[in-house]
Amino acid sequence: MTLEEALTLLRDKRPDASAQGEAQARLDGIAKPLHSLGLLEDMVVKIAGITGSAELDLSKKCVVVFCADNGVVAEGVTQTGSEITALVAENLSKGITTVNRMAACAGAKVLPVDIGVAREVKGPLCRKIAFGTKNLAVEPAMTRQQTTAALEVGIQLAGELKQEGFSILATGEMGIGNTTTSSAVLAALLQIPARQVTGRGAGLSTQGLERKIQVIEQALALHRPDSGDPLDVLSKVGGLDIAGMAGLFLGGGVYGIPVVIDGLISGVAALIAQRLAPGIEAYMLPSHQSAEPAGELVLSALGLTAPLRCGMCLGEGTGAVALFPLLDMVEAVYRETSTFAEISMEPYRPLV
Repeated sequence: MTLEEALTLLRDKRPDASAQGEAQARLDGIAKPLHSLGLLEDMVVKIAGITGSAELDLSKKCVVVFCADNGVVAEGVTQTGSEITALVAENLSKGITTVNRMAACAGAKVLPVDIGVAREVKGPLCRKIAFGTKNLAVEPAMTRQQTTAALEVGIQLAGELKQEGFSILATGEMGIGNTTTSSAVLAALLQIPARQVTGRGAGLSTQGLERKIQVIEQALALHRPDSGDPLDVLSKVGGLDIAGMAGLFLGGGVYGIPVVIDGLISGVAALIAQRLAPGIEAYMLPSHQSAEPAGELVLSALGLTAPLRCGMCLGEGTGAVALFPLLDMVEAVYRETSTFAEISMEPYRPLV
């Protein structure tokens, strides 16, 4: 499916209100105080609307980790070199990274995708658009055509994974330099100072942080991305991993499969998707509020509230995967707990 076809379909698509109502009635009938599981109950209702069914089944989970390099690393905005992207991408395929171990505990598959690693790598699914982006400090990171192609990779993967029987997806990323690109994209979209949305990433010194902010400001001044045109912003100062994740969010809406947001970088991808297809946030599930300075800001821009505050900023999809066990627990409550009628108990009534 092309980006244009997906956006056309999403213009008129909305979650299934009937399935949401059925799920809400089921939750309200369970023998417990009303809405006592809070945001987790809201997620059950949301998932029912996304899938079009009040019969929840989240047993087959997948975290899709988009791996890509960023030319801006040449500007000294990171603690490590771009060679780490390829190393971690291969380790993701070997099952030996942090998200692999967390996903194993959560019963989820990890699918690493090479969408733009700067060299050939063994193991990840190859959907490479380019061997990394250009250096956004001196030229646009991508062409508009590359950006569209990367978005379409994410859309198509959502469809393929739905066909394989996965019932819930999560976004992850691996790419040295991608806190720089995500901060640049967020500053451009929200039209706020780069300093307000830029953090230390994977451990920058104060001097390194200042350099990172300077590079983002330089790129924004040079390219003047149009905040009203998400593709313009993404192509000029974004990254292939962000584009791939944004496409996966769009694909979640197209194919009726919930997609979990990870941290800041994933959240920025979700915001790109929302700007392309207003209302697509109805198909997203937030997981945690990133420890990055803009973690709360990006969720607020999406109109979403994350249930977890873990102080995490690892990436790879680790925060998104951390939500899976909670969803399993609330699904068990939803499917298996006795109702008021079954135990002959007077149901709780809403307070007025």
